[in-house]
Amino acid sequence: MPRKMDSGKNRDSNHIQEVNKEASLRYNLESNLELFTHIFNGDETLRIRKIQNKFLSDVTFCVIYLDGMVNTEIINENIIQPIMQNNLFEEISLIQLLEELQNKIIVSNNVVKEHDTNKMVRSLISGDTVLLINGYDISLIIDSKGMQMRSISEPESARVVRGPREGFTEAIMTNLSLIRRIINNQDLKMKFKEIGKRTHTKTCICYIEGLASTEIITELEKRLDAIELDAILDSGYIQELIDDAPFSPFETVGYSERPDVIAAKLLEGRIALVVDGSPFVLTVPYILIEGWHANEDYYNNYIFATFNRLLRMTGAFVATGLPAIFLAITCFHQEMLPTPLLISISASRMGVPFPSIVSLIGMLLVFDIIREAGIRMPAPIGQAVNIVGTLVLGQAVVEAKLISAPVVIITALSGIMTLLSPTMIGIVVLARFFLLFLSAVMGIYGYIFGMILIIIHVLNIRSFGVPYLLGMTTVKNHNSQDIWIRVPWWSMTLRPKIIGAKNLVRQSRKNR
Repeated sequence: MPRKMDSGKNRDSNHIQEVNKEASLRYNLESNLELFTHIFNGDETLRIRKIQNKFLSDVTFCVIYLDGMVNTEIINENIIQPIMQNNLFEEISLIQLLEELQNKIIVSNNVVKEHDTNKMVRSLISGDTVLLINGYDISLIIDSKGMQMRSISEPESARVVRGPREGFTEAIMTNLSLIRRIINNQDLKMKFKEIGKRTHTKTCICYIEGLASTEIITELEKRLDAIELDAILDSGYIQELIDDAPFSPFETVGYSERPDVIAAKLLEGRIALVVDGSPFVLTVPYILIEGWHANEDYYNNYIFATFNRLLRMTGAFVATGLPAIFLAITCFHQEMLPTPLLISISASRMGVPFPSIVSLIGMLLVFDIIREAGIRMPAPIGQAVNIVGTLVLGQAVVEAKLISAPVVIITALSGIMTLLSPTMIGIVVLARFFLLFLSAVMGIYGYIFGMILIIIHVLNIRSFGVPYLLGMTTVKNHNSQDIWIRVPWWSMTLRPKIIGAKNLVRQSRKNR
């Protein structure tokens, strides 16, 4: 008989887990139904359907599933109808009945026997159907998933003019199929893990055998196994938990919403982590220069792609340092400016009540507020917010003599440059304020001191054992061929050193 259980409606979920551990199926169908009813007490999506075979009237079957998680056509046509209509004989043995159901009657690509009640509950929650039979302490779990999913579309955060238009969705199996469709090779391996004590979120480690480093795969699995969290709602949770530099704004785990980007990284020897429920796939190891790379670089002419890449890098440096340098020169080192320019800047400040540092910090904060509001608002409202913020507000503060015109120009330039590298926005904004404060105290020496601190910090960062500045500090080996510039494909014969150390040869030199 099933263990006697508390029937109170206010039990907590911890109690449910304890019940699941201690309860197991019995030979009596009613006792087993009572067990599932108790576990899902209060859940009105639980569906229980008893059926009988027209030739085997002494045996009662019961189909259990959660409404909304399953494809009801699969349950009706592939499970219920075959069981009710099939010609089962009364003299069939108990063992034979299970074998008949599993191998000949139920139409599904995945039917497994299960003793463990916890696994049955997890299968129900993930959209499978459990089949109980009176007189059996074992069930059949049948794949019947049918929840609604978002269709595949181009990612809003990574649009391209030239290149594939597909983006990941929230369904892990769909995302894996998108990767496998690009890398049509048996060496592409996928290992599943469940993370999250309450959500049991399914994750998948993807890598190409023979390219990916075994040590990095082992290290990634070790960090994932060490995660003890109630819930994983997005890959961002895991990104923070496996980060090499948790106290740094520099991210050591990459991410992308595009299958072609993830496939390219896998082919270089990196490892991807796909998380169910998130369209963002993580990649490790991740180096700094990847923040300035775009997938379109590899689809366009290499000269134009190099120009665009250098533009993004220059933009990041200008966005980070321009306000600090402007403040240092205008407040501490006016002798560095040509006299006409100095007179013009001084004239524009006539009547402005605030010092330059206050004006700059205020305008930069306003720009970041407008940027954040533009992102959070619906598209039509976001555009209106941007227009009001950039045009109306900018012009109004100058005419009201609250802010000088050069400060507005510096803020606008710095803000626009920030947007050139969307994945680097967080680092640029924080570094900009850090340098601005140092420049306000020590002038240009403060800016130089701040840059030295940032460079020393970055030099000490590793991503799964790989230097964060890999390839950026040297031009002697092939690591630099896809760092500052994008060399032609026919010249890119080797993979990045260290990351693709197991098989450095990317292509034959005969291609050109």
